[in-house]
Amino acid sequence: MFPLSTVLFPYARLPLHVFEPRYRALVAACLADGGHFGVVLIARGSEVGGGDERVDVGTVAAIEAAEELPDGRWHVLVRGTDLIRVTQWLPDDPYPRAVVEDRRLESTEDGDALRTAEAELRRVRALLCELGDTPALPDSLSLGDTPDETAWRLCALAPLSAFDRQRLLEAPGPHERVALLVDLLRAVGEDLGHLLAGG
Repeated sequence: MFPLSTVLFPYARLPLHVFEPRYRALVAACLADGGHFGVVLIARGSEVGGGDERVDVGTVAAIEAAEELPDGRWHVLVRGTDLIRVTQWLPDDPYPRAVVEDRRLESTEDGDALRTAEAELRRVRALLCELGDTPALPDSLSLGDTPDETAWRLCALAPLSAFDRQRLLEAPGPHERVALLVDLLRAVGEDLGHLLAGG
């Protein structure tokens, strides 16, 4: 298991710079045995040194590329695949480990809710672009070949806090997840609108 201060969504990619000895060992072990590990959000504490509090719902990370540096550090690119729930944390020796169960990914329906979520995301990213913080999404940007991929990519691209992203990850189903995403984006958009208006 790799606890992080960020949320990894299915279909999303995440580059990692692995320097702690325990996570170097984790990467080496995973590469020797299928190239997968679990990622969970750190609820309280730091990524470095241990002693952190972790959430129980996370994502399986598949290693897509890994480069070991001469000093033993790793540059790793992972892609989120399936959802997992931790049922028991094991001792962190030689690295964080847990007993997990799969959380079934239900299919996302293509429809108005998904298109509303995309429109809200594009609107919020355009407002952030006006503030100079985040680039707007290009009209030509493909968000996925399937409704599932599109929904998860919308979650990944949304400018939300780690805890709001965790709420999306833990949503009981795809309909609830998309509805929550729309609500969160509208709240962000309202705040940005006030900011731009000088209010």
